[in-house]
Amino acid sequence: MDRVRRLATRTPAGRERYIDLLRALAIILVVYGHWTDTVIAYDRAGHVTGYSATPELRWAHPLTWIFQVIPVFFLVGGFANAASLTTFQARGDTATDWLLDRSARLIRPSTLLLGTLFAGSLLARLLGADPTETRTAVSFATIPLWFLCAYVAVVGLTPLMYALHRRLGFLVPLLLVALVAAGDVGRLRGHGPLSAGNFLFGWLVIHQIGFAWYDRYATTLPSATGPRAATERGGLLARQLPIGWPLAVTLTAVGLGALLLLTVVGPYPVSMLTTPGERELDNSSPPSLALLALATLQLGVILLLYRPVQRWLRRGRPWRTVIGVNAVVLTIFLWHISAVLPLTAALNAAHWLPAPPVGTGTWWAWRVPWLLSLTVILLGLLAIFGPIEARAAGHRPETIPDRQHESRPGRSRTVLTIGGYAGVVLGLLINNAVRMSTPEPLGIPPVALLAYLAGAGVLRLLRSTRRHPA
Repeated sequence: MDRVRRLATRTPAGRERYIDLLRALAIILVVYGHWTDTVIAYDRAGHVTGYSATPELRWAHPLTWIFQVIPVFFLVGGFANAASLTTFQARGDTATDWLLDRSARLIRPSTLLLGTLFAGSLLARLLGADPTETRTAVSFATIPLWFLCAYVAVVGLTPLMYALHRRLGFLVPLLLVALVAAGDVGRLRGHGPLSAGNFLFGWLVIHQIGFAWYDRYATTLPSATGPRAATERGGLLARQLPIGWPLAVTLTAVGLGALLLLTVVGPYPVSMLTTPGERELDNSSPPSLALLALATLQLGVILLLYRPVQRWLRRGRPWRTVIGVNAVVLTIFLWHISAVLPLTAALNAAHWLPAPPVGTGTWWAWRVPWLLSLTVILLGLLAIFGPIEARAAGHRPETIPDRQHESRPGRSRTVLTIGGYAGVVLGLLINNAVRMSTPEPLGIPPVALLAYLAGAGVLRLLRSTRRHPA
């Protein structure tokens, strides 16, 4: 708490506090949305399993327009990554240095999660647990890693994509939207693999808009010089996101209109979450045009509230709360599903499973103690694992790259850094692709674990090969 107060008092007057609030609100909606939607029951073999209540609550599908806030994470990520990258480059560091620094906060908490799950799976194996049940538990706990997989890939591309943004402005997200549309057409025509690129293109669209928000913000800083103070161009080559009522109203109207047209009239599902049994299109896996329409609507609403919320965040208590949540935001995200596991085990041991039928009054009443219990468990997990993320976020290397032993561009270091990111993404991708029902004695597929650890290990080694400044 003292650390949060110190951070609050040191906040620069010109900080875009709204960005931090959006991140904090988004994680709260994700956590309680997932917990509310989770159903724990027994499968046909009598094993405990979990599934989504969304298919059985069709009346609630429009509510997913509120709880699907992953686009907000990528919007905020674009702003934060552009801000961090430009700061690194302004002090003479390279994009590779930035990628290595950025990897610390992203990968340390996820490595801790995977390591804990691996150790738990190994113990369960020694105790004679069924490999299918072990994989089910680990697969359930690693659901958040699908987001991290996409986000790590987007972060790895940030230096390239920000350079394109500086050159081509809004033309870049427009081209990415066209690629998403082409992928959706492929899905509608029965060629699902053609939409594989949407897993990247869709999130890059929103990330690029975060760049534009940062570029607009950077020009308001007293120290804005060089590229930050460059004259803004017009049309599709514009690089700055205007913050004002005209754009906010336009985005809100266009986003809502497009969303209704695509989902009510068009072929897209109303639900913005992955819903088994829906039509050919899935709005979030991979991102669809309908999800981009939702992101447009969300951006419009965000801009409508911009000025009053910024004033509200000048107050001490709200801002301290925002700082506290952001200090452990990745830990909250990574562990909130894992919090379900001990509670499920306790309920199963007490013979209080399965839960009442989904959608009944008893089921909704049961959600209250369910959510309260999960909140308490998550707070306990944060007390254990949160400090690791907080230290990684606050750490700034006291060392600098030893460029005396590198070629000027540091090409080998850059290649290894890219390879490290690729290994992490590949490991997470393989784990996400393996079915929950696949017997895995160690919970995590060995190939996935090896790829992830190889990538994370390379990045850790590169971060450590820095010398103290003379």
